[in-house]
This record gives sequence, C-alpha cells and structure tokens, in this order.
Amino acid sequence: MHMNDDLQARWWVLESKLMERFGKKPDMEAILFLIGIQEFGHVRDKFTKEQKQDLMHVAVCTLLAQSGYYEIELYDDDGWPHFRQLKSLPIMTMPEQENFLKDHALLYFETHNIL
Repeated sequence: MHMNDDLQARWWVLESKLMERFGKKPDMEAILFLIGIQEFGHVRDKFTKEQKQDLMHVAVCTLLAQSGYYEIELYDDDGWPHFRQLKSLPIMTMPEQENFLKDHALLYFETHNIL
C-alpha cells in the first residue's frame, strides 16, 4: 500500500467518526476549527469571523508544534495562545501541504484520545 493511500484511509476514518458525532461530513476548515476550539478551551455560541480565523490559526500552529515548527510563547489576557515559529516549513505543493496537515491532524486526534 502506498503511504498516501494509508493516510487517506485514516483520514476517511476520522471524517466518519466526526460525521457520526456532529451529523455532517467535516472539511479541513471545520476540523481545524474544532481543534482551535479545543485548544482555546472556551466554547461560545458564536465566534466572529476574525475569531474563527484565529481559531484555525491556533489549530495549525498547534498541529505543527507536534513536529517542532512552533511552540506556545504565551497566553494573552483573554486566554488566546500565541505561538513562536521555531523553524521554517518545508516547501511543498498544495496537495503535499494538505497531506502534511492531515497527517498532523490525525496525530493530534490520536495523541489526545479524542473520538
């Protein structure tokens, strides 16, 4: 089996579990949003568009921190984590970037025992 085939199969399992939990199939943005909320730790009825973007940024930094690209620098007075980039990301094509994020998201769900 090709490595990307295994990644895709594991991704479909994650999507399926999230679909069971939330009632609809999530895209990458929705998964990043969920991770961002998990990391922010404050569930609200509504987030502004800017807050949603910030949550997805928190998610991406959190995911890439698993591989040493970022680390949490501080939490501000509102509880938002701020990250410091430790090393440059490799240059990748768009499909490679997506697979890179998928792989890190899968690792996040596995290591945090979510689902």
